[in-house]
Amino acid sequence: MSNVKSTRMQGIIALYDLQTPFFTFVTENITHEDIQKRLDTKANHVGWLAGALVEQRFDLARNLGYEGHQEANELFKDFKGIQDGVEYPQIMAYQQDWDKITPILKESLSNLSDEELERRIDMGPEFSMSLYELITFSIYREANIIGQIALWRRLLGYPGMRYM
Repeated sequence: MSNVKSTRMQGIIALYDLQTPFFTFVTENITHEDIQKRLDTKANHVGWLAGALVEQRFDLARNLGYEGHQEANELFKDFKGIQDGVEYPQIMAYQQDWDKITPILKESLSNLSDEELERRIDMGPEFSMSLYELITFSIYREANIIGQIALWRRLLGYPGMRYM
């Protein structure tokens, strides 16, 4: 991890690297029909969860100066929640965006200095957090969403997520 500028980011980058292939593993072989299913609940389905996960990486990269968006940006911009009656994209479209943003974001995260990590990010009226806090929350949320999709795999009758 000597290529990480701030020692505070070493554990974050390790988790980032660990979780990166999990996106592929947790979504593999789930049909397009199944990613739209909510099983008579109000829970976010796999199609929304996968897109929100991709959007989070793009959003974090934009906080670090990147100007790109995922293909499904209109469905997720401004932290938009799940929409009833909308067909969400194929997993392969999300995978392509995941593969695109992952190395870009990793490079940006690796190059952050301790001073940059203290920059405040406005999150809403009278609420902000440091860039480091935002990154830490994002890594936590990635693991959380991967876990939710892993549960959906089982609920939809698929084998559990593989780890290798």
